[in-house]
Amino acid sequence: MSKPTGNEKTGGLVLNLECTLAALPEEVFRMLTESAELVKWWGPHGFVIPEAELNLVVGGRYRFVMTPPDGELFHLSGEFLEIDAPWHLVYTFRWDEPMPDDRETVVDLSLGSTGKGTRVVLSQGPFLTEERLELHRGGWTESLEKLQAVLDSR
Repeated sequence: MSKPTGNEKTGGLVLNLECTLAALPEEVFRMLTESAELVKWWGPHGFVIPEAELNLVVGGRYRFVMTPPDGELFHLSGEFLEIDAPWHLVYTFRWDEPMPDDRETVVDLSLGSTGKGTRVVLSQGPFLTEERLELHRGGWTESLEKLQAVLDSR
């Protein structure tokens, strides 16, 4: 996997990451959208997803339970806005127990075939603070590393 890079778009605090995963777009999309697959890789290193519910239709909702290495479980949820399997997925993202500087953001994932793998282009925002953007940069970077490790183990 190539190392994700990121920068902010002008006019707002938006996270942008790109990486290449060693799997076909259909497999990557499945890993992004099926509960049984998501729980294997979602979240930063050390985090566990004991429960993931998804209704993968436009207007459908999702909800994940996350457990950090040393802490109490928390939840995130959202709604699917666009689905074009296996190329594009857009959904809202919100913490169910938000911090004061959290707000609902939109995650936009585009997948493209590289012949031997899949180029993933991720955009998320707008964030209220640079601190929250950087928290998500770290979370997505580690999650994508975990996703590649799961793909490599197959």
